[in-house]
Amino acid sequence: MRGDGKGLQAEDERAPLISTRFLIIATSTILILAAASIAISWFGRAYGARLSLAGHSESTEIVDITIGRDRLAVPANTIRFEHQRRSGVAERVDLYLLWPEMTGYSSTERRRFDDLALSQSLVFLQISQSTMSKDMSGRVEPIYRSLLEPQIALGPAGLQRQTFRAGTGYEGESLLTATAPDGTTYAIRCLLPSAADKATSSDCQRDIHVGEDLTVLYRFSSRMLGDWQAIDEAVRAYVSGRAGPAASTATLKNQSKASTDRSS
Repeated sequence: MRGDGKGLQAEDERAPLISTRFLIIATSTILILAAASIAISWFGRAYGARLSLAGHSESTEIVDITIGRDRLAVPANTIRFEHQRRSGVAERVDLYLLWPEMTGYSSTERRRFDDLALSQSLVFLQISQSTMSKDMSGRVEPIYRSLLEPQIALGPAGLQRQTFRAGTGYEGESLLTATAPDGTTYAIRCLLPSAADKATSSDCQRDIHVGEDLTVLYRFSSRMLGDWQAIDEAVRAYVSGRAGPAASTATLKNQSKASTDRSS
């Protein structure tokens, strides 16, 4: 019996203090925790960067968008909404541009995009296929004139101002008009505030025809009306310079098939 006791004691002395199974479990746990820590760190940085952008994009990659008979090539950082920042066929695209630079979002200009007190810094564009044969200037005589009060007052920046009659659907709005340098009529609808500090970032709006068949509805603060002529020229030039005839249906199908082949 004593011999057996000595044998058991010897075996106990030779047994490792930490078992192999325990080492495997401990090592696996450490590796899992390390991987989780790396993943959390990466996700935190990625999510933090995304959160700081608040839906904006700093990418200047060109997005090719086909709207009706027109094709637009615009930088991603000029597109307001994330779901629209993809190439392909679309019903419309919404842009926002700094004024007077006519450039998109960047971190250095972040405050001008996010601070409501700087509402005079942006021009908003909504580009879609034309649904009316006349733009806002062309609708003045056949449509708006009969909806306006007869009194004409002097508006801001030398524009003539007429208010819409009650019951027309434009209550509270004014139509501001002028003769452009080329002799055409300039027209814009505004919700003019009682005081300049009550102006919003988009209380004036105007639409124009550009390209093959595009309507560009653009909006800006009434505090920017002093630049009405320069803004109109800049918007027209910006869209015209990035628009061209859309590819034919066959070409679009071939481009789509080629893209699918490359990705497979």
